[in-house]
Amino acid sequence: MTWTISFFLNSALFGVGLAMDAFSVSMANGLKEPKMKPGRMCLIAGVFGVFQTAMPLIGWFLVHTAAQAFEGFRPFIPWIALILLAYIGGKMLIEGIGECYGRGAEMVEAAEPGEESGAPLGVEVLLMQGIATAIDALSVGFTIADLGAASAVAESLIIGIVTFVICLGGLSIGKKVGDRLSGKAGILGGLILIGIGTEIFLTNIF
Repeated sequence: MTWTISFFLNSALFGVGLAMDAFSVSMANGLKEPKMKPGRMCLIAGVFGVFQTAMPLIGWFLVHTAAQAFEGFRPFIPWIALILLAYIGGKMLIEGIGECYGRGAEMVEAAEPGEESGAPLGVEVLLMQGIATAIDALSVGFTIADLGAASAVAESLIIGIVTFVICLGGLSIGKKVGDRLSGKAGILGGLILIGIGTEIFLTNIF
């Protein structure tokens, strides 16, 4: 396949569409952690970008090696996304309600010196978010199955880069809104995550 301007443009647009869930989750993360520093923002956006790059490639590989096994796995994709995001969102929601009822001050006092307020996102939670928002992209492997290995890698990389940029925007928006919402930010962020999980589930089921 020839790498034309159309190829890169289509890949970028594909990336925008796939990154919408990660964008929304990034906003929720920004809401939860309004004092987030630029380096941390790049790390979080980078994790989403890496997963969005890897999933289409994994899907492409499975189509070329174990298509029948992958077909059997597909029905579980929306359930995995729903469970992961509902768990993370529910936890964030409970913490946000706790802050609104006065436990937020105790949490801040219990935090280690130099730690940002807003319960910084843990590595395990970030990885779960990355998997939940990108697992749907496994199916993209079918749509790029006719591409050669180099083209599949190029398209996946473009999708990952677009996701990274969009997630940085989501984090920035979330931070600004989170500063204004104070303790209610955790509640809103949790509701957003639960809503995204439900949307992914319903979209894939119906």
